[in-house]
Amino acid sequence: MLPLRTRPLMTLTAILDAPQRLGQTPQGDRKIVPVLGGSVSGERVCGTVLPGGGDWALTRADGVLLLDVRLSIRTDDGALIHMTYDGMRHGPDAVMARLAAGQQVSPEEMYFRIAPRFETSALAYAWLNRLLAVGIGERLADGPRYHIHEIL
Repeated sequence: MLPLRTRPLMTLTAILDAPQRLGQTPQGDRKIVPVLGGSVSGERVCGTVLPGGGDWALTRADGVLLLDVRLSIRTDDGALIHMTYDGMRHGPDAVMARLAAGQQVSPEEMYFRIAPRFETSALAYAWLNRLLAVGIGERLADGPRYHIHEIL
């Protein structure tokens, strides 16, 4: 089996608004969480998360939170990058209860992973259109922070 190789791509920190709770739908417990802003930092990509994105999150019957996020990044040199990611977050009931209560939870206590994709017309960042990435999440007071790695 070939080993998986990665390299750091960026750290993304998002600031979220209060969720719009749709409640229990046939698919699960649905909420839509607006993205107010945030930041992106890395050796090859730095910038700002623009307001207007969102997370169409769904909690399944087994307690797993499924993420469906779309957002825009404006790089420090003015390029626009569309970023989407699917992901999931789950953990032991006691840990998830602490998280729901607003308490600090270590990333090692839960499974919080994303699979980002990128789309841009900016030539300087066209390489993002051709890569796959994975991220490990942690929950801060205002929203998530993801440590994103390019899969080589």
